[in-house]
Amino acid sequence: MIERDGEIVLRPQIAIPADQAWFWTDRWQEMEREADEAIAGGHVVSAKGISELLANLDS
Repeated sequence: MIERDGEIVLRPQIAIPADQAWFWTDRWQEMEREADEAIAGGHVVSAKGISELLANLDS
């Protein structure tokens, strides 16, 4: 906000940096919800390293 000759000038600000705006698209948010549901439903396997990951993939 800048005051100039008795006027208050407002300049719009983008709350989300342009290089991160993709994250807030409807499509991406839907994919985030799907991932959260998969994690909550136990459909995600985690591995502590490459060899554990490869063993999980082989099984």
